[in-house]
Amino acid sequence: MEQGFEDVFAKYGSLLSRVANSYEANHALQQELLQEIAIAVWQGLVRFKGDSAVKTYILKIAHNRAVTHVANQVKRIDTDEFNDDLIVEQTAHSSPEQAASQQQSLALLLTKVRALPVQPRQVLTLSLEGLSYDEIADICGLTKSHVGVILKRAKASVLEGDSDE
Repeated sequence: MEQGFEDVFAKYGSLLSRVANSYEANHALQQELLQEIAIAVWQGLVRFKGDSAVKTYILKIAHNRAVTHVANQVKRIDTDEFNDDLIVEQTAHSSPEQAASQQQSLALLLTKVRALPVQPRQVLTLSLEGLSYDEIADICGLTKSHVGVILKRAKASVLEGDSDE
């Protein structure tokens, strides 16, 4: 099975953008990371053998590239540069106040997710994208039961911050 990069990126580009957003707070660095992910996916598609779904395969590439990016950026983190330019689409059913509230909630969630260590962040992000425990285990190189434990702890960590506010 051979899929072109353009087709894959057209179908999964927004998913890959959310992966970059979950790992990087600074908008410019998000774009840099997304470019790194795109290049890695482009290079990786040549090696895709169809052993898994394309979505699972490219998410594994994206998360591996994001982890490498974060490791390279750790020395250069400046918390004053956090810039959460999140786009919350306003539907016909939502008021500007509702859209602003959604934007604020999403920004808070992303801040909490970014504060997690890399492995729980990766597992939680994949779960939020709707992947099964089996798919997450395959992407992260974990067992299905370990994914469950990590996910439970990550959710508890993110939710316990709500009582502090």
